[in-house]
Amino acid sequence: MNLEDKSLLITGGTGSLGKALTKHILSLTPTVRRLVIFSRDEQKQFQMAQEFPKEEFPQTRFFIGDVRDADRLKRALKGIDYVIHAAALKHVPIAEYNPMECVKTNVLGAENLINACLETDVEKVVALSTDKAAAPINLYGATKLTSDKLFIAANNIKGWNPITFSVVRYGNVMGSNGSVIPFFLKKREKGVLPITDPEMTRFNITLQGGVDMVLYALEHAWGGELFVPKISSYKITDVAEAIGPKCEKPVVGIRPGEKIHEEMITTSDSYNTYDLGDYYVILPHSPRFKMEDFIEHFGAEKVEPGFCYNSGENSEWETIDSLRKLIKEHVDPTFSVDGEQASEVGK
Repeated sequence: MNLEDKSLLITGGTGSLGKALTKHILSLTPTVRRLVIFSRDEQKQFQMAQEFPKEEFPQTRFFIGDVRDADRLKRALKGIDYVIHAAALKHVPIAEYNPMECVKTNVLGAENLINACLETDVEKVVALSTDKAAAPINLYGATKLTSDKLFIAANNIKGWNPITFSVVRYGNVMGSNGSVIPFFLKKREKGVLPITDPEMTRFNITLQGGVDMVLYALEHAWGGELFVPKISSYKITDVAEAIGPKCEKPVVGIRPGEKIHEEMITTSDSYNTYDLGDYYVILPHSPRFKMEDFIEHFGAEKVEPGFCYNSGENSEWETIDSLRKLIKEHVDPTFSVDGEQASEVGK
């Protein structure tokens, strides 16, 4: 995507995806006019500013703020063309214990951002969702589903404003803060990898895959779409075996609000879902564009009624060997396991 002479703002920009987006955008388009990292954690902003020093990257700005603060958002969005919304409270057990805090950030924060974008000159907004927003059983997923609905519905209230709002939904980002792989890498030092449930599966996407998808939506969205990538799944037991084959693996039970398998497209979604090749897209019931034009432009094919996309019934799977290679490539370059397995990782 050509971002030359454009100004972008990333909410939650000091997170794993925000940093990956920043690195990608600055290397791909050094002529970007301005790249604003908006987040509330001053320590993370300070650390990220060391990675992207102003002397080398004069187009970067670090803006302390919270999506709960509508006025601060409006100030930050002055002169911004594109917004990538990655800010969220996303730890499932913490959200279950502190529900209103999660609502304030994930729902009311989304509303604040939408209103601030409508009141400034923002052209495009891409909001990040999660597989937990499909048929949610935990509060975090419910707040993200609500957020998704708010961003999609924002296309209906924009009036004359040419702005577009779209959403991207994907699974666990490999190596992101708080995810299972860094957790297991740390736990294996003590020789014990706790397994929530032996049947548990999850979708998997690399940071670069997430970056590519966000930029795809930013470039191609017409407004109101929810994009879903075609990605692989893994078994939690295979992740444990890939990381610590000699570790104990006690079954500790699932945490409150967890699913055995994650969904990204439910059977109810199937009636509005189209296959775009590398991605699926769930369209709104009443899009603001002509469906025949969209189908022709993207070569979109409607999925079968009753289709669902979940991590347990996926057709693409990571193996123990492929997980080891991905961990070494995308999470920890020094990663290895003992014996013959260590030599396989280096191949």
